[in-house]
Amino acid sequence: MKKILALVFAAVVTSGVYAQSNKEDVDMIQAMYGKAKKDLVIEYMKFSDTEKTAFWPVYDAFENERKALGRERIAILSDYAQHYTTLDDVKAEDLAKKAIDNNVNLEKLNQKYYSKFSGAVGALKAAKYMQLELYMQTAVRSELQEQIPFIDEFSKTKK
Repeated sequence: MKKILALVFAAVVTSGVYAQSNKEDVDMIQAMYGKAKKDLVIEYMKFSDTEKTAFWPVYDAFENERKALGRERIAILSDYAQHYTTLDDVKAEDLAKKAIDNNVNLEKLNQKYYSKFSGAVGALKAAKYMQLELYMQTAVRSELQEQIPFIDEFSKTKK
């Protein structure tokens, strides 16, 4: 039974992970909030025309880099799903290091772009946007985490 559950997990997560990598985090946001991410930003930020002109090019560059890190995160999760039943110390260390590096790189990206957003629309609006962005990033991470079993979870459920 344990092996069947693990295989089902691997099949479901792997197919879901590949589907997610195609749709990106933006679609997950839309599913969670009923709106596209950009629409949420527009509604929340209430930019003036001048701010819009300065903000959106920075936002687009940020999103391109953030999506690349999102695809990398999905690849790590897919790798975990594929190796879940055969996970050993070497693979676990590889996956843990990749996940930590991905998280660090996302935080570095947020820091890098906060400065750019601040230069474009001022510190207060940049902080307001980053608060929204970090909230959405946390929501997406949480949603993904809910779908992933802990190491050995299946083997401990059937003892």
